[in-house]
Amino acid sequence: MHLCGDIYINIGKGEKMRLKRVHSMLIAAALTCSMLVMPVNAAPTLEELQEEQQDLENQKADAQDQLSDLQSQLETIMQKIDDLEVQLIEKGEEIAQAEKDLEAAEKKRQEQYDAMKLRIKYMYEAGSGTATMEKVMESGDISSLLTQAEYSQQVHEYDREQLQEYANTVAEIEELQRKLEEEMENLQELEAQYQDQQDELDATIESKRDQISDLDTMIQEAAQKVAEEKERLEEEERQRRLEEQRRQEAAAAAAAAESGGSESSGGGSSSGGGSSSGNSLAPVSGSVVDRAYSKLGKPYVWGAVGPNSFDCSGFVGFCLTGRYERIWTSGSYCGWPRVSNPQPGDICVRSGHCGIYIGGGQMIHAPHTGDVVKIASVPSNMWYVRYPG
Repeated sequence: MHLCGDIYINIGKGEKMRLKRVHSMLIAAALTCSMLVMPVNAAPTLEELQEEQQDLENQKADAQDQLSDLQSQLETIMQKIDDLEVQLIEKGEEIAQAEKDLEAAEKKRQEQYDAMKLRIKYMYEAGSGTATMEKVMESGDISSLLTQAEYSQQVHEYDREQLQEYANTVAEIEELQRKLEEEMENLQELEAQYQDQQDELDATIESKRDQISDLDTMIQEAAQKVAEEKERLEEEERQRRLEEQRRQEAAAAAAAAESGGSESSGGGSSSGGGSSSGNSLAPVSGSVVDRAYSKLGKPYVWGAVGPNSFDCSGFVGFCLTGRYERIWTSGSYCGWPRVSNPQPGDICVRSGHCGIYIGGGQMIHAPHTGDVVKIASVPSNMWYVRYPG
């Protein structure tokens, strides 16, 4: 501000006003930038995490609907392919029969043609030239000759009719065979198209299943974030209540001390407990372990404090006090005095989890959703604390 004051002394009044405006604009811009930057670093709220989880679950539901539709399409295509295969078999049998009929008709036509040639040859040889005239002159019966000629003509006509009939039959069978083969080719092309569609659907279905699997993983991660955020908020609330309780107790103690009550004379005798290293506290009684064993097999339910289900801190709180209510959290236990020589009844603890030590490197704890209160080995990342009560 002093610099600005020096500038005002050496410049005109109008320029002063302009600098003031520029100065105000710079301050406003700086404030705006800071307001825009701050939300970027803000952690997502519980509501935002829940919305993210719900959005993923909605995506999964949509993907499952799409998968169901794709599977229905695949079943339809597979049924069409099955029907086509039946038609192809039947068409193949029809073509085979047409080939047999054609072969038989051609054979019959050839036989008729050969027989006709023999008859024509016979009649020609028997009834042509001077031999025929000699027979007429010798017999003197022209009517017999005419009858014979008429018979020959009828035979010729019959042969021609038979040959034409067989020729027509052969042509019809050949046309039928051509149509059957064309139909067979069309069916085979249609089957190939259906097979391509089936391959595409198989690939799409596999991709959709992978998508659903990825969504399942993302949903589990989102649910874990929601659970952790709930636990964090709950821990904050517990700590707030504990702090409020300590504040009230301290205020009450201060009021009692000021009033000159008899409690002040004995207050110093407890100084040894406050300065204790973790190992000087007395171990808790065996009733803690007994209570832990009594709840083996009870299901884990997040936020439960008994009597028929527990989460980890609710279970430990019950074992220590025998009360079915939320008294401490795993965060609370982390602040208790540590011990290097754990005894049965001490607490095994790490950030976010806790259990009751039963000796021999084992503990009883409520692990997680889907599991039950059970005995397990104490992990290396846990430490031991002792109930200071």
